[in-house]
Amino acid sequence: MKARAGFTLVEVVISMAILIGVIVTLITLTGRTVHITAQADREQAAIQMATDRTDQIRSDPNYAALDTAYAKTETNVTAYPGLTRTTTVTRITTSGNDFKRFTVKITGAGLQATVARTISVAAP
Repeated sequence: MKARAGFTLVEVVISMAILIGVIVTLITLTGRTVHITAQADREQAAIQMATDRTDQIRSDPNYAALDTAYAKTETNVTAYPGLTRTTTVTRITTSGNDFKRFTVKITGAGLQATVARTISVAAP
């Protein structure tokens, strides 16, 4: 009897099942990677947004007007669409010390948690 060349139907079905499993796994991993990358980019944008505000506050020489200039909620920040920046001010005067504590919170879609930065600015 002569040996036949080629694959049996069972071998073809098994190899196709393995190939489909590998392709589905690659597609799933690619989707997860894209999601994680987009989320990390969004969180980095929120951190940058908070840092920008704290840098502005630190560099402003007008201590008396810091409250009115920065204590607000902004929803339409051009460079960061979809994020909301809320800046709150607490004035602390204890035993002759006068300083203001600024808390900047960033919220919005795509963030797992609120990003917050707090700084203190002392009176001159």
